[in-house]
Amino acid sequence: MERRDIEIFLTLAEELHFTRTAERLGVSAARVSQTIKQLERRFGVALFQRTSRQVALTPVGSALREDVEAGHRRIQEGIAKAVAAGRGFTGTLRVGFSSPLVGEALMAAAEAFRARHPGGEVRIREVHLSDAFGALRTGELDLQITELPVREPDLASGPALLRDPRVLAVSARHPFARRDSVTVEDLARDAVLVPADAPAYLLDAIIPARTPGGRPVRRERVLTSRQELLTLVSGGAGMAVVGNQATRYHARPDIAYVPIAGLPPIEYGPVWPAGGRTDRVRSFLALLQAELDR
Repeated sequence: MERRDIEIFLTLAEELHFTRTAERLGVSAARVSQTIKQLERRFGVALFQRTSRQVALTPVGSALREDVEAGHRRIQEGIAKAVAAGRGFTGTLRVGFSSPLVGEALMAAAEAFRARHPGGEVRIREVHLSDAFGALRTGELDLQITELPVREPDLASGPALLRDPRVLAVSARHPFARRDSVTVEDLARDAVLVPADAPAYLLDAIIPARTPGGRPVRRERVLTSRQELLTLVSGGAGMAVVGNQATRYHARPDIAYVPIAGLPPIEYGPVWPAGGRTDRVRSFLALLQAELDR
């Protein structure tokens, strides 16, 4: 039996209706009828009982369906795997994240990716503040969702997928802890703690070097991890500009998070090695965007 003959036979065995079978396969009803007649002549036995009101499988037709269906399913699965391999959907996609809010969305997108691309796997890992792009450059990650902007000659980035309002993290003993909000001018009061190896362009985008009134903002490069940040802030070593997600994921009695008026949200978007935006990466990003749009 040819592959198309098998598809027509199995579809008719399921639908038991020539017109519906033709519509489902995108062929004419005459083609369906002709194929079944040819098969019956070849086998020398009726596969379907036909009346003006109904179509039903004969015992031989039922037995043939059972025998053919399992093999056809395996063939289809094999073809799907081959196509997926050709498009880069098999194997493991390694994705990094720099914030827990992004990590949560990545987990949901990973489940959707596995369901859509059997044979494909997604591994997710956190990217440390001390080495923002090292894993991308060494090939340990295929994709990373991180703070924007990213201006690295060997990396490419996409548009923002997620935005998080900025807040100021201060010790619960700090005078700002009792305020409903702070302004950009208030950033000049104390040292603002930042990751030790953060690119200057990223710091400028997230924490202004000067206030609108011209006062310098003292940015101290001391952090290598989020836990270190929380420890230093709680001890009064300085303040930190973080996303509002910290109120959910890093709530602590010794730290207060105060909204900052006058600063836009922190943006998070995709970053990948230059030339590494494969079909697999595109598919995952589409699923991630759909998850974030919910």
